Amino acid sequence: MAELIYNEQGRLLFTEEMRREYTILIPNMLPIHFTMLERIFNNHGYKVKLLTSIGRKIIDEGLENVHNDTCYPALLCIGQFMDALKSGEYDVNKTALMMVQTGGGCRASNYIHLIRKALKRCGMEQVPVISLNLAGLEKNPGFRFAPSMLAQFIVGICYADLLMLLANQVRPYENNKGDCDRLISKWIDRLVEIKFSYTAFDRLSVEILRDFENVPYTPDPDKIKVGIVGEIFIKYSPLGNNELQKFLESEGCEVRCPGLIDFLIFMGDHQIVETHLYHTKYMKFMVTSAVKGFFKMMQNKIIKVIKNSRFSGVTPFEETKKMVEPFVSPANKMGEGWLLTAEMVELIRSGANNIVCAQPFGCLPNHIVGKGMIRKIRAVYPEANIVSIDYDPGATKVNQENRIKLMLSAARELQKPGLDKK
Repeated sequence: MAELIYNEQGRLLFTEEMRREYTILIPNMLPIHFTMLERIFNNHGYKVKLLTSIGRKIIDEGLENVHNDTCYPALLCIGQFMDALKSGEYDVNKTALMMVQTGGGCRASNYIHLIRKALKRCGMEQVPVISLNLAGLEKNPGFRFAPSMLAQFIVGICYADLLMLLANQVRPYENNKGDCDRLISKWIDRLVEIKFSYTAFDRLSVEILRDFENVPYTPDPDKIKVGIVGEIFIKYSPLGNNELQKFLESEGCEVRCPGLIDFLIFMGDHQIVETHLYHTKYMKFMVTSAVKGFFKMMQNKIIKVIKNSRFSGVTPFEETKKMVEPFVSPANKMGEGWLLTAEMVELIRSGANNIVCAQPFGCLPNHIVGKGMIRKIRAVYPEANIVSIDYDPGATKVNQENRIKLMLSAARELQKPGLDKK
């Protein structure tokens, strides 16, 4: 067992010795993106395991270790961690946990401390917790974001967004069930081999597109297109949204879900807006402007490769931002901020009028820009068919799915020929 070393504040550090010996557990949010993240970490000398467990037992484990008023994504992540540590599959004396820490005005900044509190409660204080952040909030001698690893992850996000975009438009129509998922696995393996090459992105994105175009499929004009928006964890995570995408596809829907690139551009954009408004943080302005510029460039590459195909593409970020001007100020940055409202408007304008707005109960910022904007959006776009679904420990999957079925029933009525949609 590695020697346990603490810093001056009494925090257990993840050491270089632990890096060689320990398995690091990370919670899942975006299946494609985080599978790539796991592979990148492992290729750089870490032993990372992506947790994919789901079910009521995770919620119950979270409730045992976190107050039920705590942010639901935090409760789920902690429940998933504690369930894994208690499963017997991992040696608790050679296991570490990793969690993203934002440092913003969200309760997510407190996840790390809640995880440590849960470990202490369960007598597992010897398990180190690694903060995955780029703001220098916490540092560990055994974990460093090496430039090459960071570069691979950044470009990997762009590849993953492309794969997710195409897969969502192919899977509901594929003739041979599983073709799409096998294609995703094939490309993840290949991208890992070439270390997520940035210089090869233009060429490989065309190859990825052709592979998905060649999947045998049967067009179905009656498929209902349903957009998913909401708080970032609940929107993407099968654990957080009770496998929402799988349920929608089982109901005969094609899912449209905005990519992670938009959120990352948004993170850079709101720092720029803040500088313009308050004339502060000029150093952050420079850094975030560069980050925003890079991801906008990569988004434009994806738009270009999709443009002349049968697939629906991505709306450029600045156009999406302009769409939201009548609804909410670009200075609204807490939670998903104005981007959540913008994503609903963009989906409606691109033909996906049916939307599930998924959010943790009690997430005030996202209730304001999500549920709180639905009435105003409907006033401008009467064709909008939006249902807001709250996810929390007391919400049952059956009730959530029944509410979504009502939304889908309304969507099918609107699709009937000759029906006056006004």
